[in-house]
Amino acid sequence: MKITKNKTIFETNKIILGLGIFFTILFCLSPILWQLLTSIKLNQDISAIPTVYFPTRITFSHYQNLWNDKKFFLNLLNLIRIDRFPLIVAYLFNSALVAVVSTFLCLALGSPAAYALARLKLPGENIILAGVLIVTLFPYVLLFLGLLEIISAIGLGNNYLALIIPYTAINLPLTILVMRSFFQQLPKDLEDAAKVDGYKTIPMLLNILLPMTIPALVTTGILTFIFAWNEYIFALTFITRESMKTIPVATAQLGSTTLYEIPYGGIAAATVLGTLPLVILVLLFQRRIVQGLTAGAVKG
Repeated sequence: MKITKNKTIFETNKIILGLGIFFTILFCLSPILWQLLTSIKLNQDISAIPTVYFPTRITFSHYQNLWNDKKFFLNLLNLIRIDRFPLIVAYLFNSALVAVVSTFLCLALGSPAAYALARLKLPGENIILAGVLIVTLFPYVLLFLGLLEIISAIGLGNNYLALIIPYTAINLPLTILVMRSFFQQLPKDLEDAAKVDGYKTIPMLLNILLPMTIPALVTTGILTFIFAWNEYIFALTFITRESMKTIPVATAQLGSTTLYEIPYGGIAAATVLGTLPLVILVLLFQRRIVQGLTAGAVKG
């Protein structure tokens, strides 16, 4: 009798846990689902009162309008001209270019710096770490006016470097802190054995240590990429040329046929297209991300 009662309690708790997980996931995904449904609704359904939650008829006209919006634009550093390209592709290209380059620079500069702070006895190491931590916690919006003056003074306006350099500088401290914690977890004997075999510091870092910190590299790289992809304020101010705008700025400034009409369908479609690369990226590297976020949480 007691076993049956315990089994009933276990089954009940299991059902409650399952329902809790389901509603939690539904709550977190509801904004994404709403944007996705809005992007395939007719304009009549979008503006209907009371609200139409599910489309009465599915349409892909909002995506088609984005694709048909064609203008001339210049690609990387305005050196090669590509004619008659959909402007939405230009926005995606600009965001991808800035995000990929800044992520690569963060990993390339941050990994050696993290190793130096983890293994080498540097003078003033605690002061350096404190400075890195302060920069990580510092609200980057407060840097806006100073960066604007610098960009104007050196003439980097409407240049991809105006975004790549600030994004790299802002994300570099986070890269250093994450990678440093990983280097500290690696056994010191491994480095001693590599030095006995004749490895210098840089070859040892490239050939032995970095391959062992792939979860950290992936996790940090994706966080950096997401920040650069989604950043709005710098991209809005430093880039004013239409063909060089990133997807967040282009989505926010999406126009309509009349002054008093807000193109909710087009905005939703552009949001879905702008978010899709991030979703695919996270799905592809989800195992590495989890390894990177949980590594070091439990010590054996």
